[in-house]
Amino acid sequence: MQRRVLILGAGGFIGAQVAAAFDRAGWRVRASARRPAASSLRAPGFEWVALDFADPGAEWAGALAGVDAVINCVGALQDGADDSLTAAHVDGPGRMIAAMHAAGVRRLVHVSAVGADDAADTDYARTKVETERMVVASGLQWVILRPSLVIGRGAFGGTGLIRALAAFPLVIPVVGGQQVFRPIFVEELAQAIVAATDAPAGLTADLGGPQAVTQAELLRKLRAWLGLRPAPVWRVPLTLARPALAVGDVLGRLGWASPLRTTSLAQMAHDVAGRDAPWPAAFGAPPRGLDAVLRQNPASVQDVHHARLWFLRPVAIVTLSLFWIASGLITFGPGWQASVATLQAGGFGALSPAIAGGGAVVDVLLGVAVLKRSWTSRAAVGMALVSIGYLIAGTLSLPHLWLDPLGPWLKVLPGVMLALYVAATEARR
Repeated sequence: MQRRVLILGAGGFIGAQVAAAFDRAGWRVRASARRPAASSLRAPGFEWVALDFADPGAEWAGALAGVDAVINCVGALQDGADDSLTAAHVDGPGRMIAAMHAAGVRRLVHVSAVGADDAADTDYARTKVETERMVVASGLQWVILRPSLVIGRGAFGGTGLIRALAAFPLVIPVVGGQQVFRPIFVEELAQAIVAATDAPAGLTADLGGPQAVTQAELLRKLRAWLGLRPAPVWRVPLTLARPALAVGDVLGRLGWASPLRTTSLAQMAHDVAGRDAPWPAAFGAPPRGLDAVLRQNPASVQDVHHARLWFLRPVAIVTLSLFWIASGLITFGPGWQASVATLQAGGFGALSPAIAGGGAVVDVLLGVAVLKRSWTSRAAVGMALVSIGYLIAGTLSLPHLWLDPLGPWLKVLPGVMLALYVAATEARR
């Protein structure tokens, strides 16, 4: 009889690969995510259910019906607009354990992380440890896995940041650089998770690859993998890094869950390699080292593009925001008379002040909206459409400005393209 697995966090970097691995192994996959609509489009063959660890009223009974094992891949780095450490690591797992008991589901594989240690002195580590304690005390048939740095062809979160640093122009910026990782390929981690469903209960294992590398070495190897010329490593002083990390913390509160945050630095300073213990025999063949993984998974042009655009996209969003906000404020301020006069010259007459003021309000609103994570794509599309509207109206009323040496109409086109670029690169998973 075909077994069924419930994978929590199946829309994430690790969870998506775990779902695929169980499917390859012949299991029936029930996949859960907070908002499964987008993930279900990419993997329509799975049974998708909505489960939010932050929702006390989440429907666990239906999700667990007929399930033989549960895989918990849910996690959060730091509190933010869309993330809560308490919900992801304490309240949610508590409800999960209670629901498993109620449904009679006994097997639980919990994906934790190396560095889940009270000594790390971060909320992330403390709540991660609390989850592990809850799992150990649950009375279930549990296995806890603590992967080191997980790498894969997909590049999200920390993996995306590492590739972006490796592809940085002229230099490879790094904070510290001496931190040691034991990277593990995500597909091999997923295979180990599948095997863990039949491993002896009560096992806790740090999972890392056999090849230990420093952060600086990792970035050099990834740069070579991307086919880019070697560059010197620039060790960024903490005095410069801390403001950038603080900005990352603020952006996280606004919904931009960047891995470039204070928790990341604190965790790297504590432990990112894990214990150098033998690979558990119950998990099958041991993983490959970093060099072998990179050699056997050649980079594509898409990998290079993503690495180079990782920092460029937020710069593009901020540029659009500043441009549109400044445009509206200038119209209301020192450019008011000139704006009204231009509209009057275009034949709008007495409506010119209202049109100028309305346009300025729209500009400011779009400039602010593009900064909100959930609105960015729609605001960018709005910017493109409004720009095209301005251009059509301007062409009909003042067509001679197409030939103006300062190019007021021509210069609208790059702004439209930039807005469309931001909208087209919206997907994070």
